[in-house]
Amino acid sequence: MASTSTPLTLPVLPLDGEVVLPGMVVPLDLSDSEVRAAVEAAQAAARTTPGKPRVLLVPRIDGTYANTGVLGTVEQVGRLADGDPGALIRGRSRVRIGAGTTGPGAALWVEGTGVDETVPEPLPGQTAELVKEYKALATAWLRKRGAWQVVDRVQAIDDVSALADNSGYSPFLTTDQKVELLETADPVARLKLATQQLRDHLAEQDVAESIAKDVQEGVDKQQREFLLRRQLEAVRKELRELNGEAGKDSAEESDDYRTRVEAADLPEKVREAALKEVDKLERSSDQSPEGSWIRTWLDTVLEMPWNERTEDAYDIRGAKAVLDAEHSGLEDVKERITEYLAVRKRRDDRGLGVVGGRRGGAVLALVGPPGVGKTSLGESVAHAMGRKFVRVALGGVRDEAEIRGHRRTYVGALPGRVVRAIKEAGSMNPVVLLDEIDKVGSDFRGDPAAALLEVLDPAQNHTFRDHYLEVELDLSDVVFLATANVLEAIPEALADRMEIVRLDGYTEDEKVVIARDHLLPRQLERAGLDKDEVTIDESALRKLAGEYTREAGVRTLERSVARLLRKIAAQHELGERELPFTVRDEDLRDLIGRPHHVPESAQDPAERRTSVPGVATGLAVTGAGGDVLYVEASLADPETGAAGLTLTGQLGDVMKESAQIALSFLRSHGAELELPVADLKDRGVHIHFPAGAVPKDGPSAGITMTTALASLLSGRLVRTDVAMTGEVSLTGRVLPIGGVKQKLLAAHRAGVTTVIIPKRNEPDLDDVPAEVLDKLDVHAVTDVRQVLELALAPATAGATPEVPVAA
Repeated sequence: MASTSTPLTLPVLPLDGEVVLPGMVVPLDLSDSEVRAAVEAAQAAARTTPGKPRVLLVPRIDGTYANTGVLGTVEQVGRLADGDPGALIRGRSRVRIGAGTTGPGAALWVEGTGVDETVPEPLPGQTAELVKEYKALATAWLRKRGAWQVVDRVQAIDDVSALADNSGYSPFLTTDQKVELLETADPVARLKLATQQLRDHLAEQDVAESIAKDVQEGVDKQQREFLLRRQLEAVRKELRELNGEAGKDSAEESDDYRTRVEAADLPEKVREAALKEVDKLERSSDQSPEGSWIRTWLDTVLEMPWNERTEDAYDIRGAKAVLDAEHSGLEDVKERITEYLAVRKRRDDRGLGVVGGRRGGAVLALVGPPGVGKTSLGESVAHAMGRKFVRVALGGVRDEAEIRGHRRTYVGALPGRVVRAIKEAGSMNPVVLLDEIDKVGSDFRGDPAAALLEVLDPAQNHTFRDHYLEVELDLSDVVFLATANVLEAIPEALADRMEIVRLDGYTEDEKVVIARDHLLPRQLERAGLDKDEVTIDESALRKLAGEYTREAGVRTLERSVARLLRKIAAQHELGERELPFTVRDEDLRDLIGRPHHVPESAQDPAERRTSVPGVATGLAVTGAGGDVLYVEASLADPETGAAGLTLTGQLGDVMKESAQIALSFLRSHGAELELPVADLKDRGVHIHFPAGAVPKDGPSAGITMTTALASLLSGRLVRTDVAMTGEVSLTGRVLPIGGVKQKLLAAHRAGVTTVIIPKRNEPDLDDVPAEVLDKLDVHAVTDVRQVLELALAPATAGATPEVPVAA
């Protein structure tokens, strides 16, 4: 199809919100002044030229004319179906609109140029496929609408341009889409555009039909379910009447809950809340999910032991005997429990069981290294008090709802761990062990440690509200025992609500007693051995505790005992060993191998770490209790090494600052101490803390680093039997530190006999067991000069100091 490019002068017929494409025949209302003016102007011009009157049909959107219009011929003028005057106009070809001009009548006249719409003959393969696709899509859409007579007309169109323009009849196209079709001059591009528009519409129609079908199916299912349930109720009613049970109605389940609530021994406010939920259950339908929520909630409330309490055993001597029998050592905890029971007994004797709505509960935090018996102590406390015991593991908990519970509207909602612990115990005054409270984390779901603030506050927990129960729960009579390895990991506000009881570890004598009285009988039973078949001498137990293990607790010691018994049992079954058998210390090496922790004092003098200048022994506190810490110092070669201080061993900022302070002190007081301080100015200093993979921090290694550097410069060795701890200042003062008890226990385990501590830490020696103090020579100092006098061995007369040099 081709359109002439001859210039045309035509009257404009504006179309507001409508678009006419070539080939379309449209009726227009002549009552519109602009339409009537354009038609009259075309009729006037047609009197002087042959042919039908011609007008230019131009879309007008929001007062703006399109750049392209359609040449239309006035086919007929008459009356429309409603009786109004009208004209029938046929679109002929596209016209590109030019400048305005003058003409007869009141219409707007413009000059235009016909648009060339040439399509090659015959059609290329891609164009033919496009024509085929468009006809298939148009046929599918027309058949859905039932327009069968139009299908044949579309199939009969072979011209590409006419086929594309035929989409102008599509009612689903917007005005902008039709304008885009009008302004696309290339017939093939226009057919592609029409095909895409039709394809998109069919896809949207399929989605809409699918949604409508799903909705209808859902509605039909609900209606069917409703009818079936009503029929089921009617059948049940007939059966009840037939069996003489006409007195029962469909609300039998609700009545059952109401009866259970009224018969239960509930606090008044809890009873009111439960009856309100029963009222809601009676009003809810079987299809409502709220009914299942209410039933679950009512079951939980009815299972709670609201008024159940166990009587405390006020036999104070008996309780203390139970604690002593089940745990060796741990005197602080035993004394605290004994005090609690004594006060409870006196309050009960004077009728002071409940004061201000609160009872006499307790919140204790047992802080200490792993393996000292914190968790097992909770069960012993419950045994001594005659109470139920529940353990709540908090390690790794990150969701606040684990403590406070979920809201009932959530799927799978549950009460918090505290409520579940009370429910599991079946008593309102159990002993609840909050295990690993320092391992609680926080993320986007909230902070469980913050939720524990109300639980562990004696001033608030008598009105604790769980998010699931939403009724007040009295926790004031519960004894909470929290366990933690590191006190610093517990949030300050939470630690402030608990009474801190420190368990700093066991002495070697205590470990021997624990192994003899507790660990050995338990492991004999697990190994299938009788106590008369295998006995272990106290000397062997002491060697196991001192040389095969080095820990604050007894877990590794128990594993060593278990390994020893397994080896003996296996040898007996293989016929290699006769029973009964007594294990002595000389038998340990053959049974379980060499010792792993030989004290420095027991090693050959040439193999000790402090056998060269620049190495000192310090004391530190880790998450596993106290431990010895060695400090090594060396000077770089003055020709190859750069000046300055190098620190290695994964040190924290505080420990790095302590090293700077130690170096500054020696530089400023070196002459006084008779040290060659010139080496510190011209040569690089390297301080290293072995066990480099373990992070270290804190100020308590200050005097240890100072001693190591002084030993390095003077060439005097640090005494092997000396360990030290204390913070150093720029003036040489020795400042106090923490963890004295744990550090002295570590020194005792490592075979150290002389310990240097700050003078201001001297009162902390009261906490150290007497048997440990008897074996240690503890020096309390105030100045670094005193430390150097005690720690450095006398210089060998005439000897030249051997200073380690770092490459």
